Amino acid sequence: MANGVMIIGGAQTDFARNWSRDGQGIIEILQQVVPVALGDARVDDAELGRLRDAGRIGIFAANFNGQQYCRQGHTGALLSEVSPVFEGMPGARYEAACASGSVAIDAAGTKIRAGDLDVAVVVGVEVMRTVDPRTINDYLATCSLYAEEAKDEEFLFPRMFGSITDHVLATSDIDEARLMAALDRVAEINYANARRNPNAQARRWELDSQAMQQREASYGPQLGGRTRFRDCSPVTDGGAVLLLASADYAQEHATRTGRPVARLAGWGHREAPLRLAAKLDPQSRGEAFLPWTRCAIQDAYARAGISAEDLDVIELHDCFTISEYVMLSAFGLTEPGREYEAIEQGRITSDGPMPVNPSGGLLGAGHPVGASGVRMAYDLFKQVTGQAGDYQVPGARHGAMLNIGGSFTTNVALVVGAVGS
Repeated sequence: MANGVMIIGGAQTDFARNWSRDGQGIIEILQQVVPVALGDARVDDAELGRLRDAGRIGIFAANFNGQQYCRQGHTGALLSEVSPVFEGMPGARYEAACASGSVAIDAAGTKIRAGDLDVAVVVGVEVMRTVDPRTINDYLATCSLYAEEAKDEEFLFPRMFGSITDHVLATSDIDEARLMAALDRVAEINYANARRNPNAQARRWELDSQAMQQREASYGPQLGGRTRFRDCSPVTDGGAVLLLASADYAQEHATRTGRPVARLAGWGHREAPLRLAAKLDPQSRGEAFLPWTRCAIQDAYARAGISAEDLDVIELHDCFTISEYVMLSAFGLTEPGREYEAIEQGRITSDGPMPVNPSGGLLGAGHPVGASGVRMAYDLFKQVTGQAGDYQVPGARHGAMLNIGGSFTTNVALVVGAVGS
């Protein structure tokens, strides 16, 4: 336990806010969210200065593509624009496409477990609404093997995840009508959950709203293969922060402040081939689809000393409805190819036996790419400490998450547990 990693607080911005429209960007997001997170964790400037002077604190910044979206890189140094107290702290940016947030958490946890740091400030941030939808999709396409996979593709990732839908139909005992109905239900559940989350981008949206119909009329109801607008997570500006600490520091801090803490109990990180075609080829490794995704989750379970049956809540990376669908078996909720059972039986709803994405997920809560993994971990922290408000899962003690980058290329799973669980 002395080398364990704890979560002592965090925060996120309102993901419905369009910072770009307001003429603001990464620095303003950080200036808002970082002080809120520090206040939530009960860490003041005097304590930050003490930790800095002792060399016991670091900054781990997650950002996917600030250079293109808003002409700003070097994200690990930007906290000096929040407060002079951050000057002198080591900081670096971590990038793994849409899994940038979780690899930053993983790196921070490694430093704490090694005994190098007492506290880590993990920040995820992305400003995406600076350009038009087609340019956004071109920037996102750099998460692929761009020179080969993105050629002549207007909406690459919708097409790629449409190919995953095709793969599920070709390899599972399910017909198209049943699968598409299951994907519709995934969207319905996540949008319904988002309505209870005061920071969710889609908290005021309706699935069949006029805005959705207008977008489909402008671009067509399908963006790539079987991928429709309702299957896609939205474009989002936002930031999230997670404060990690060593077990010894967290215990002393909790005693002094009375602030509840949680354990970063398990972690797993696996890389799959970058090309989607290699992942869809059943002969590539002679194993089922998404073997490395499943391995990352199993690694996290093993390190936490739990199994799927011990979980109370899951936050997963539903960048598209089909990504949530295939992850259900990767988490061990169903056998591969029978993911529809968990959906049709209502097992993943907010009041079901295994709530998935009570926050609304990426579909409903929003997807500021570099911030999503941090937001997911922060939501699990809130769940296991009983602070999730209207979307609280009663009695939650263990939560797991999966954050992916690219077309299931980077796979990072984390388990967050209540203290004493």
